[in-house]
Amino acid sequence: MIKTVGLRKSFGNNHVLRGIDVAIKPHEVVVVIGPSGSGKSTFLRCLNLLEKPSSGQVFFRGHCITDPHVNVNEVRREMGMVFQRFNLFPHMSVIDNITLGPMKVRGVSLEEAKQTARDLLRKVGIAEKEKDYPSELSGGQQQRVAIARALAMKPMAMLFDEATSALDPEMIGEVLDVIRRLAEEGMTMVVVTHEMGFAREVGDRVLFMDEGVIVEEGTPEQVLGKPQNPRTQAFLSKVL
Repeated sequence: MIKTVGLRKSFGNNHVLRGIDVAIKPHEVVVVIGPSGSGKSTFLRCLNLLEKPSSGQVFFRGHCITDPHVNVNEVRREMGMVFQRFNLFPHMSVIDNITLGPMKVRGVSLEEAKQTARDLLRKVGIAEKEKDYPSELSGGQQQRVAIARALAMKPMAMLFDEATSALDPEMIGEVLDVIRRLAEEGMTMVVVTHEMGFAREVGDRVLFMDEGVIVEEGTPEQVLGKPQNPRTQAFLSKVL
């Protein structure tokens, strides 16, 4: 579904990604962990070209999307993304936040977009909030709206960039429950997170990143339970 070859990203003299080679299969849930500043979020943003790689290639469904002739907006339609901050439009109601993309980008009718939005709001457990505005919602509810908005575009894959890091502890579980259900339904996902219990439970594969490279990867049991690399061991000793 997603593949990177020699992916590098620099900001001036700051080399954030130093050669990432990874392949993500359809329906696989890949969890990316590592210390702050290790390049996790930049890696995720390069997958859908929110950040343009300095070199290397990104493939999506067999097509090289880093080719300069590729329509980036068409790629992004198929790869939903949920950010740390919810990025909802504050002047629009919940249902209008969710229907805007499908109508503008996919040409879906208002009636169909609203039906999809209501189905998704039920799915994420806040059907009763469709007329509310973001300022009237808790952080956990806003993040669930953001997930519903991404799903409304009917993407082939979902990217989560520390979707719970801006939430109060009691709200984290409700968002992780939504992501967990998506995993059970077979959605291809790349999830950057600090929630090690979630990584262990939901991930098919865990990537540990440090200083712009993948230091170790394997099943959650391998990476979280029996890490081989000293850098992985040192990181996990502080967070587990």
